[in-house]
Amino acid sequence: MTDLTLDSPVLSALLSRLTLEEKVSLLTGRDFWTTRPLEKIGLRRMLLSDGPSGVRGEVWDERSPSLNLPSATALSSSWDPAIARRYGNVVAVEARRKGVGVALGPTINLHRSPLGGRHFEAFSEDPVLTAELAAAYVAGVQENGVGATPKHYVGNDYETERFTASTEVSERALRELYLLAFEKAVTQARSWLVMSAYNSVNGVTATEHRLLTQPLKTEWGFDGVVVSDWTAVRSLASAEAEQDLVMPGPQGPWGDALVAAVRDGRIDESVVDSKVRRILLLAARVGALDGFPRREPAVAEDGVAFAREAAAAGTVLLADDGILPLRPDLRRVAVIGHNARHARTQGGGSATVVPGHVVSPLEGIRAALPDAEVEYAVGALVQQGIAPFPLARIVNPATGEPGMLVRFTDAGGTELFRENRRASALTYVGGAAPVATAHVIELSLTWTPEATEEVLPGFAAVGHGRVFVDGRLVKEGTTETAGQDLGAALLYPPSISAPVTVEAGTPVEVRVEFELKSSLTAQGGVFGIAAGLEPNDTRPDELITGAVRAAAGAQVAVVVVGTNAQVESEGFDRTSLSLPGRQDELVRAVAATGTPTVVVVNSGSPVLLPWRDEVAAVLVTYFGGQEMGHALADVLLGRAEPGGRLPTTWPKATGDVPVLDVTPVDGKLRYDEGIHIGYRAWLKTGAEPAYPFGAGQGYTTWAYETVDLLREPSTVEDGEIAVCLRNTGARAGKEVVQVYLSRPGSAIERPVRWLAAFAPVTAAAGRTARVTIPLPQRAFADWRDGWCYEPGEFTVHVGSSVLDLPLTATVRVKDRRPT
Repeated sequence: MTDLTLDSPVLSALLSRLTLEEKVSLLTGRDFWTTRPLEKIGLRRMLLSDGPSGVRGEVWDERSPSLNLPSATALSSSWDPAIARRYGNVVAVEARRKGVGVALGPTINLHRSPLGGRHFEAFSEDPVLTAELAAAYVAGVQENGVGATPKHYVGNDYETERFTASTEVSERALRELYLLAFEKAVTQARSWLVMSAYNSVNGVTATEHRLLTQPLKTEWGFDGVVVSDWTAVRSLASAEAEQDLVMPGPQGPWGDALVAAVRDGRIDESVVDSKVRRILLLAARVGALDGFPRREPAVAEDGVAFAREAAAAGTVLLADDGILPLRPDLRRVAVIGHNARHARTQGGGSATVVPGHVVSPLEGIRAALPDAEVEYAVGALVQQGIAPFPLARIVNPATGEPGMLVRFTDAGGTELFRENRRASALTYVGGAAPVATAHVIELSLTWTPEATEEVLPGFAAVGHGRVFVDGRLVKEGTTETAGQDLGAALLYPPSISAPVTVEAGTPVEVRVEFELKSSLTAQGGVFGIAAGLEPNDTRPDELITGAVRAAAGAQVAVVVVGTNAQVESEGFDRTSLSLPGRQDELVRAVAATGTPTVVVVNSGSPVLLPWRDEVAAVLVTYFGGQEMGHALADVLLGRAEPGGRLPTTWPKATGDVPVLDVTPVDGKLRYDEGIHIGYRAWLKTGAEPAYPFGAGQGYTTWAYETVDLLREPSTVEDGEIAVCLRNTGARAGKEVVQVYLSRPGSAIERPVRWLAAFAPVTAAAGRTARVTIPLPQRAFADWRDGWCYEPGEFTVHVGSSVLDLPLTATVRVKDRRPT
């Protein structure tokens, strides 16, 4: 890594060679994903790429696949900074393979309400847990020579009206919760970028906000680049603030307007110089500036193997009557659920990558039990909208190879561009395809069905199109967005289909013609479309009956339930915490057979589990990445420990949730709960959750024995405790030691308890582990126009969740002084 600083003479010399127009040109992207190069000073382009759980690269294309890591909620459930750092290492290696200099992650907004549509992409409801893991992730990315980008700064904890809404929040809540989540990524891991958000904070848009100055660049000493979320910069006013880079380009609100503002004295040229210095420093750090070669990765490991390990480490065992781990000599196993065959391994939106292969739970269990009869039943449909055709069942009519022919034509039918694709779902963001200028996109393939049945072939895209089957027009129509933003419309658009009867093994020619001029996003060069099948849910009772039959004949039933792309995604918030479709009914029907039933929850964030006391075990895998199936089998059979603990409270009922609202009123979303979100709010109301923050089991048991205060904290020094706990079970295992504080009789409003520190611990059967845990001095502070320390006694609580804290100690804060 370069040892340059912002005031380096090297950067000053480069700046002195640039005209005002050249300097300003560097402050807006060259195109959708890259920054502008400038050959005269040896500055090359920098490629920025989504997503936080993988790296897509410059194109959204199955011909250039990406490693699909477990979702952020799975990562945070590990409660393990070492895993988070390795995760960042793997992200950086994947970025370098793709030619990417900047990874746009991690997403570290807080889980304020479980209805937040993008929570799968963020870490947790607690700022301390989030901050520790985010800092480790950032460090892991950057030690391998790639820039990390903590996002979205700040208060972007909901999707509804996210482009325009104002987050109305107190200064204290900002400091103690929402900014705290970002702080260590900047001050400790020294992130090279921070992404500013779409929303406003207390009426001022994030790209123009004083928070970019204080605390980010002044108090925290951030020397990196503030890059905008895409299209978040809307005016010249952001140039006067500490916003540094406008994305995407080449158009934007700065350009000539900023040059003119400097020329006529409205903005001092030093403001522009400061932004350019930061961009040049970033270029040096990532190896995009002559004289500063890109450093070799410091840590590299097998990304696929890590994805499997991380998925197991983030799997949370919420309930187990002793059925787990399963016996390896099982002979008859029922695997049930739509998500068992078609697992969600990642959430929707800009975080989406295209993996080369996904291991489903069904595939993983069959591979792990080669001698068992594993019967599959779908049970209940989860999918909504179009599911792309499986590659193994489609043929490109032009090549005879697996895939689909794509043609772009003008209004007269003349072909302008064609490509052979290996998938029937396409996303265009930049690239050579003429999505903005062509009149029609045509998708052609030959599909061979597996069964004789009535199916619903069609397309998903926003606009007007036609569906042909064996040369016959079966459907023509127009779809419209239903209040979703452009990101959701691009990635999860509405669909059109028509019923067609097909025969097993008989090829069917499918052609979709879509009018690109009817799509607003296509006119902007951004477009998504999929050809495939809509679910046929005309006989739902038969699906449940089939699942019951499969379970009744098995020694154990593994039921995989979960959400779909219309429930959890960027671009919209959730409207319900219930599992979609008839999945709750399915679980109860299978459990009623008397066959031991293990339920696997394949959702990115909390869902209601009304049958949780009726089944033998409950496992949460979240969106487990491309190795999810293998990792699940490892956990089910005890080859790996279910290493996760909940980073977010799971409710019994929606009405119990103390902070739920994600819908702005008159353009404002009021965070009236102040510092009481997540488990803090649950403790304040006294409502009982289904599973509390920090909850989870392993395959062994633990006894918490002693806690000793080694050093009392002060306003200038961390404290320290030592905790002894003993593995009382029959096998090695993992425990997460959680440390909370409380302040009986406090003179100021405080949470009932709040997380101060944590540490993952492993020990062999029967062995005692002693772990030393720092007590950060800031954990004792509260914000009152500065960090203040209330003198007196605080109680330290130690245990395995926010509601299971058998050990206590008392510490005294001796001095009180704003900092």
